Amino acid sequence: MHGMPKHNIDSPHLDYVNPDAPKNGHIKMAALKGTYDTLNPFTLKGTAAQGLNLVYDRLMARRWNEPFTMYPLIAKTVEMPADRSAVRFTLNEKATFSDGSPITTDDVIFSYETLKEKGRPNMRRIYKLITSVEKESDHALTFTFGEGHDRETVMILSLMPILSKNYWKERDFEETLLTPPVTNGPYTIETVDPGRSITYKRNPDYWAKDLFANIGHYNFDQVTYEYFRDSNIALEAFNKGDLNYRVESDISKWISAYADKEEIIKYEAPHMRPVKARGFIFNTRRKPFDDVTVRHALEEAFDEDWIGQNIYYGKEKRTKGFFTNSELAAHIPPDDKFTQRAKLKRAATALKDAGWDVVNGIRMKDRQPLEFELILSTPKDEKIALNYKKHLERIGIQMSIRVLDTASFQKRRGDYDYDMILHHWQNSLSPGTEQMLYWTCESKDTPGQFNYAGICDPEIDTLTKQIADAQDYAQLTALARNLDQKLQNKVLFIPLFYSDVDHIAHYKNLQHPENTPIYGSTVETWWMFEDKE
Repeated sequence: MHGMPKHNIDSPHLDYVNPDAPKNGHIKMAALKGTYDTLNPFTLKGTAAQGLNLVYDRLMARRWNEPFTMYPLIAKTVEMPADRSAVRFTLNEKATFSDGSPITTDDVIFSYETLKEKGRPNMRRIYKLITSVEKESDHALTFTFGEGHDRETVMILSLMPILSKNYWKERDFEETLLTPPVTNGPYTIETVDPGRSITYKRNPDYWAKDLFANIGHYNFDQVTYEYFRDSNIALEAFNKGDLNYRVESDISKWISAYADKEEIIKYEAPHMRPVKARGFIFNTRRKPFDDVTVRHALEEAFDEDWIGQNIYYGKEKRTKGFFTNSELAAHIPPDDKFTQRAKLKRAATALKDAGWDVVNGIRMKDRQPLEFELILSTPKDEKIALNYKKHLERIGIQMSIRVLDTASFQKRRGDYDYDMILHHWQNSLSPGTEQMLYWTCESKDTPGQFNYAGICDPEIDTLTKQIADAQDYAQLTALARNLDQKLQNKVLFIPLFYSDVDHIAHYKNLQHPENTPIYGSTVETWWMFEDKE
């Protein structure tokens, strides 16, 4: 995306892999979706099985020690003009599908046309920027972009999954399917058991196994995702040995819920990627959250010290903005520390100055109480919410808490039907067009986007467009920091906490490379050590 790739044609392998990792073993992980009903992850219909990235290859491969670089995969070369208004791909003549049939430009064009009309919304949006496709041969073609494209467009197009035209041409792409289709990745689908598991088998005939981007990757003979409806039950299965790899997101479980067994190793893998901007998000479309004074006062009422010690065990840090834990974060001096009592007093004073008086213990303005509803997606967040509710009551504010099932939560989130929601935004080291979905005036009024806070500011609209078209990483960094600062000034959410390590529990016969990429440890580079004795 910017500058030069970290590796060149003379590099023997990526710098975070073990090129000599043995190929064997069976890794077993949990999937917490409950079940699945389709093996096609590229449409909106159905719930796709976990791990399907293992069976679908893209034109090019993204790897995890650079902000945004593509390496050859199905496409062996790429050519484009300086303005990135077009791109010419030359396909690798050795590329094949899992049934042995060759991958040609006919498959690429079919994939583009199918995903443009029937794919997921993010695919449709990008692929509709293409004005023409020229087939030059069975292994070369050129895409030309029209109005609305930016420097990132060619990168996203390079991530297009390639479908088998011969397999799909007589099938309904939008229907769910549970019979393994013809695919083209390093694994094939071995067993399908909805509600229980899915197992992938390493394809010994995978044509790209020796390509630069794949050296040291995909080392397990089998990969299984066991399905659970509850994380606690999945943890029990891990402790018993039914699973052998688990990423833990709950710090309390990490500290106290793992079996004290010699075979279990708890690995804290460092990373340098932006963490989720997770917290209590204000819907500024609604009163009284359209007033930044009210939002700031409610942020003051949050008891950071108690939550940090009692919920996160003093092991995590407070999120500050939208690119926390990365060089893209705005450099804002830390706030002065105040006791919770002093913070509540400051909040109460600010509200009173804004016309919110206390009447019979209730904060009122224009005969309307300051009250709102917080919706949660999981009961485990109630402890944080209840502590916050207690402090709000001390300054006359009433907050009701409602825990919703997954479907109801997603619907209300998509419709922006809430006062406050506990959710997050996710950024990467290569922010781009997704910023328009997060922050623009257009996304504010478009259901199903990610402008959860409902902001609309022409200056921020301009910044998001500039980020997508940044000419180099220095410019991108400056723009991201500027955006971060402006968003923080608007007080769009009450931030929670984050960890700058990934908590990975595994059985000791699973091993990982010494080097960890900036995005964190990636399971595709792990392997299994088998003691033959």
